[in-house]
Amino acid sequence: MIIAVDGPAGAGKSTVARIIAQKLGFLYIDTGAMYRALTLKALERKINVKDIPALIEMARSTNIDLTNNQDSSLKILLDGRDVSSPIRQPRITRLVSDIAKIKGVREIMLGLQRKFGKLRDSVLDGRDIGTVVFPDADKKFYIDAEFSVRVRRRYKELKELNQDVTLKDIEKDLRNRDNIDSTREFAPLKKADDAIYIDTTHMSIEEVVNRLLKEIKG
Repeated sequence: MIIAVDGPAGAGKSTVARIIAQKLGFLYIDTGAMYRALTLKALERKINVKDIPALIEMARSTNIDLTNNQDSSLKILLDGRDVSSPIRQPRITRLVSDIAKIKGVREIMLGLQRKFGKLRDSVLDGRDIGTVVFPDADKKFYIDAEFSVRVRRRYKELKELNQDVTLKDIEKDLRNRDNIDSTREFAPLKKADDAIYIDTTHMSIEEVVNRLLKEIKG
């Protein structure tokens, strides 16, 4: 079974998808983390984010592996190295959408995401899971929230990771990511026609999880 959870940054889709996977005993796949890993590698190798051929070649020669911890949180292995923590740095957040919008990079990641998703029952979250990666997913959801709420949620998340950020920083980053993600030419962020839309602005995580489980179990 494939469950697709799409939506903009800060809507809570990753947290919800992880909990759903844990409750159902499914594999959890955070596709955004895969692009973050590539962004980290590009920065470490000092590859300019505008050097598209170099970024595509880097993606082609990069090994990314995903494993779930006991609590269903995701461990990201970049060329055999655990990068689960460093990929959450603000510098990665600022640049990840620039790399994720590159068609050649997305095509490489698409194949990898489909491979992971077909290994076993899976919950995948991202921006194009229900539209491009798994258009025939068994269940599709689009998780959204008001912009100001998404900003506060992302701020709280990063503060809990002891990152030095301000609400103004987060607001600027989210506006930039929303713009890039929704206007990119290849696989833009959008709701699949058959996805269930859920506005989480006034919902707790528990309420969102229960709503999805109800829809999944039918």
